[in-house]
Amino acid sequence: MRLDLGYDGTDFHGWAGQPGLRTVQGELEAAIAVLLRVPAESVSLTVGGRTDAGVHARGQVAHVDVSESQLEKWSGRRARAGDPDAGSAEAARLRARRVNGVLKRSAADIVVHSVREVPAAFDARFSALRRRYEYRLRGEGSRRDPLTARFTADVPRELDLHRMRRASERLLGLNDFTSFCKARDGATAVRTLLDFSWRVTDDGAYAARIEADAFCHSMVRALVGGVVAVGSGRIAETELDELLHARRRTSRFTVMPAHGLSLEEIAYPPYTELAERAERTRARRAPLAPSGAGPQSAPAPQGGPDPQSDPPAAIPNL
Repeated sequence: MRLDLGYDGTDFHGWAGQPGLRTVQGELEAAIAVLLRVPAESVSLTVGGRTDAGVHARGQVAHVDVSESQLEKWSGRRARAGDPDAGSAEAARLRARRVNGVLKRSAADIVVHSVREVPAAFDARFSALRRRYEYRLRGEGSRRDPLTARFTADVPRELDLHRMRRASERLLGLNDFTSFCKARDGATAVRTLLDFSWRVTDDGAYAARIEADAFCHSMVRALVGGVVAVGSGRIAETELDELLHARRRTSRFTVMPAHGLSLEEIAYPPYTELAERAERTRARRAPLAPSGAGPQSAPAPQGGPDPQSDPPAAIPNL
């Protein structure tokens, strides 16, 4: 079953379940267990984009395996397993409404939009083609909106939006983003950054749209931090290029706060291509040639990026 959901991450210790801590995964698995009348530990969700503490989501995707009898319990009398309408949009909304009814009692800051049947080959994590985030921030002198402050980071310097846009464009394409990731032993930070653009929101904030085939740990917030450093005049655009190609962590810019970040969308291929995509994604992407060795080409076709972490065995974070 594929679950499309969103949540206000403010009061969660991230997505992943942790003993004694309130997490999105923990609350959602507990709610599903109530509906299926099974122990909570028997429900196991796989997520498309594992978010850190304080990070929000509008377009999160997860999947869970259920038996036919469990599907019938979840769907209710109006959409039983095997019925022609079991995979309909109405059935998906009904299942979402039932789990939301449970969530309202303990986790009203999670909302499930739909719960639909998908092929067994669907994997919320490994089948994904790309992920899109939004980061909201305000510079010094911007009017502060109390209704959106919970989701908007404040930067204590004036920002030049034109410089930020130019700096963002310089980061696009296939690169080794080690300078913008928390390194793990034996990991690769090779990613294809598809979009990094900015707009001014209705409430006067700056919102970055960041899209890539995959992200490694803290990459989105570090990318925004680097561009903000350019926009505030702390570093030059050329220095940001040098930092990217240095492929090592730096203190020249800071990782932005979690509360300004939201997972907006995860895109998947047609059902007929799910298995092939998952197989490619599970293969570790080959490292790029050392910086300065000439133009970079795409890695060999047998490998693809792990969608959230570097080696498949590593724990993914965003």
